[in-house]
Amino acid sequence: MRGPVVAVTGAATGVGALLTERLAASDEVRQVVALDERRGECADAQWHILDVRDPAIAEKLRGVDVVVHLALDLDLETDPAARTAYNVRGTQTVLTAAAAAGVHRVVLCTSAMVYGALPDNELPLSEDAELRATAEATGVGDLLEIERLARRAPRAHPGLNVTVVRPAVLVGGGTDTALTRYFESPRLLVVAGSRPAWQFCHVEDLCSALEYAVLEKVDGELAVGCDGWLEQEEVEELSGIRRMELPSAVALGAAARLHRIGLTPSPAGDLAYTMYPWVVSGSRLHDAGWRPRRTNEEVLAELLEEVSGRHTVAGRRLGRKDATAAGAAGATVALLGAAAVVRRARKARRRV
Repeated sequence: MRGPVVAVTGAATGVGALLTERLAASDEVRQVVALDERRGECADAQWHILDVRDPAIAEKLRGVDVVVHLALDLDLETDPAARTAYNVRGTQTVLTAAAAAGVHRVVLCTSAMVYGALPDNELPLSEDAELRATAEATGVGDLLEIERLARRAPRAHPGLNVTVVRPAVLVGGGTDTALTRYFESPRLLVVAGSRPAWQFCHVEDLCSALEYAVLEKVDGELAVGCDGWLEQEEVEELSGIRRMELPSAVALGAAARLHRIGLTPSPAGDLAYTMYPWVVSGSRLHDAGWRPRRTNEEVLAELLEEVSGRHTVAGRRLGRKDATAAGAAGATVALLGAAAVVRRARKARRRV
């Protein structure tokens, strides 16, 4: 059988598991080599159990044509220093090992979050738009460093092609992020004066885009997501969840304070991605003939179904008993922050 031999890291869970199954079933792929710290369920893949930071991975990549590196930890609950050590060191090791093993293409997956969420962003952003994100949101600093490694790798290892895929808000397959948890609150926090624009990417559409990169139907820096976007008002109408609007200083100040004292896993930087647009065009994939199979409306409906019954306060998931105690009045960072601001103001007036 002709076609590439493809290695997938992080192959046992999440997007890695879905992609491994997809490639193993493809007539255009000769063999799938699956790499993870435990064995996954795909019986048609050749499994190697190891940590991607282990230099021994180079031996496992002998004879491989393409590596898709999906072994990333973006868990909200992971210690940030440990998360960065795993993500950056893992990517460095995979790139170096791939070059040493004679692999000719590595596909990395980051996020459209690397463009940054800013009030002057174009709608939509092109793939060549400047990466203006900062390291203030969960995992974004790691993703920016991975992007830098991707740019440097071809210079350090001539002959190695590196393709980077940047999905919009990822949904499906058990994805759990600050952005999916936004829809677990009984009120949607809207910062006064902000201009949110929501674009989603279903994990199955991401896998089909990754397959395009694997089969060399497209390369370079690729943005992937549903066509177009939803305005905040459309999201509220489709979800049936009402908004709670607060001044920027209150919302951002409360988010920073709650994270600083350890009450919530999400830093204040996550809030920017619910305030300003970071919608991508996906033009390179479109020009290559790829199209998403789902619309933003369909993916939002699936997300709402997936998070049904969950209760989140400022990114912190609560048990049923805690959620009942907190109630709608305590279900957003906005309300918690507003209460703190009011208390401080009252104390200051009493001193005067």
